[in-house]
Amino acid sequence: MMRRQILVLLLGLALTSTPFAGDSEKEKAFRMADGVDDVETMSRLLDQGVDVNSANKFGKTSLMMAIENDNLEATVLLLSRGADVNATTVANCTALTFAAENGHDALTALLLERGADITAKTRAGWDALTIASRYGLTDMVEQLLYKGADPDSRDKNGRTPLMHTAEKGHSETTQLLIRGGSDLETRDKYGATALIIAADKGNLDAVDVLLNNGADINAADTDGATALIWAVGQNHVRLVERLIQGGADINHQDSDGVTVLMEAASIRSENLIKLLLANGADARIKDRMGRSPIDIAKRKRNKAVVDLLQNALNKPMQH
Repeated sequence: MMRRQILVLLLGLALTSTPFAGDSEKEKAFRMADGVDDVETMSRLLDQGVDVNSANKFGKTSLMMAIENDNLEATVLLLSRGADVNATTVANCTALTFAAENGHDALTALLLERGADITAKTRAGWDALTIASRYGLTDMVEQLLYKGADPDSRDKNGRTPLMHTAEKGHSETTQLLIRGGSDLETRDKYGATALIIAADKGNLDAVDVLLNNGADINAADTDGATALIWAVGQNHVRLVERLIQGGADINHQDSDGVTVLMEAASIRSENLIKLLLANGADARIKDRMGRSPIDIAKRKRNKAVVDLLQNALNKPMQH
């Protein structure tokens, strides 16, 4: 009796709403039943001829909706009735990328068993491994790597799963991807490595993992900026300390001749100026425009930083 009432309610809602223009009423009711994991109603409608692969105007199928809602029974039913596991939306999303987006390990495993394309990418160029890596879903990342996912798959910006997880600071996932074969020195379209990206975001734990696994601490992006320059520019003091301890070149100049000391002067950071000077930063180096760190500090009108740099300049040069 209750099932009949649910079916009547769903059909009534379908008749009074138009969420998916052009769909039949039964298809609308089918997707509504899918949304509440009402497999009995779904089975009945499939028996009445509803296409198991019918999609809304965005190309989202019932299988994708079941995955998105973590509806295991509906997913099993749809797959058993011939749902296309590799159908795509208008944004090139698949049931597998939806599973990764929503962190559903069990459904991911089920989809992989049924032949889900592990290489399928969304419009942004993200495959399931990339998505799982961004969210730090370590169990899913391990599962996808075991099934043969490419650890160096690139999105439209040239970023790999390792870069995405480093950006978000997921140190455990970072370690897992490295063990799975991720290339530490792959560059995105701006020439940044995973280490540079992690340093920019201030993700100390991810930086630790990358350095402990041999990442090039002095790798520079297309602008010549290193992880240390990015970390200083973002005022990540603890991370700067870690990079200095790891042997970062403290007097490296980017393509404009800018050093970390100039970056510290630009952001008016007394703490970083002290730290950098104590570790051998040269206050005499000039950029391509002929400016020294003290010139930048004077322009920023920071007397404390100016005094620190002037004291450094007054000291005799050590040979």
